[in-house]
Amino acid sequence: MAKRVLVALGGNAIKQAEEKGTFEEQMKNVETASKQIATLVRRGYELVITHGNGPQVGNLAIQQEAAVDQVPAQPLVVLGAMTQGQIGYMMQQNLHNILEGDGKDVVTVVTQVIVGKDDPDFKDPTKPVGPFYTEEVAKRLAVERGYVVKKVRPTGDRTWRRVVPSPAPLGIAEAKAIKRMVEDGMIVIASGGGGIPVIINGRGKLEGIDAVIDKDRAGAKLAEEVEADILLILTDVEYAMENYGKPTQKPIRRMTLSEARKRMREGQFGAGSMGPKVEACLGFVERGGDMAIITSLEKAADALEGNTGTHIVRG
Repeated sequence: MAKRVLVALGGNAIKQAEEKGTFEEQMKNVETASKQIATLVRRGYELVITHGNGPQVGNLAIQQEAAVDQVPAQPLVVLGAMTQGQIGYMMQQNLHNILEGDGKDVVTVVTQVIVGKDDPDFKDPTKPVGPFYTEEVAKRLAVERGYVVKKVRPTGDRTWRRVVPSPAPLGIAEAKAIKRMVEDGMIVIASGGGGIPVIINGRGKLEGIDAVIDKDRAGAKLAEEVEADILLILTDVEYAMENYGKPTQKPIRRMTLSEARKRMREGQFGAGSMGPKVEACLGFVERGGDMAIITSLEKAADALEGNTGTHIVRG
């Protein structure tokens, strides 16, 4: 029986750090990523794909602000939906073109991710979005637009950013439909950018809320709900590292849950980089997944075959 894999693509699969983020640049990057994903399809894996959207949401937010005197600005929750469509289109088209002769259908699902309206992050937002500002501009925007702003860099001219809530994902609204599509042999792109955050309101209905859910945490929740065997987080490094940045740095090839928790307590994984990825992997395996893997995009196939990457298992 084919293994079902949730593939979580890092931001470098769509926009490289040194790029401006033009459509042509992003489309080229997505084509490269799609070729790697096609390799997994041709090796017999069932795939659900998710991706980041940080630069795209940030750019859209700037465009909304710049044109506010001409057209109404859309809320952050809508920008998340817009970027799901944008990036889903690019991935869907590239995968269709590459796999046209393989008899595979590719579909993008605009995905709502349920969060708790009482999540503590709504009271103390932690997720930076958009550009850096001077303190003067940041505080003016806080008054004019109701932004929550924080100083996120210790030094420099522009050290302030807007911050928004990043609540924990509790469920995937479209999970049953996505699972049926995968069971029918489709390649599904879903929960892009962590999904569109929604709460269950006082009338028991879904209602959008301005927030940004961590992509890897939402990916782990989606993997659980579609009964994936493996969570594969693809980033810009081949391994998670022990003692990262120190002379004693070395790659971590395998961790049991207890070993991963110990390293988390020791602060081995950065809160803004590898930490959320390891946390997502832990949650997925704890909730019944066979294993989780962290590796680079170009090593995806080798990692699934056990030849590279950081593998997190129950042990």
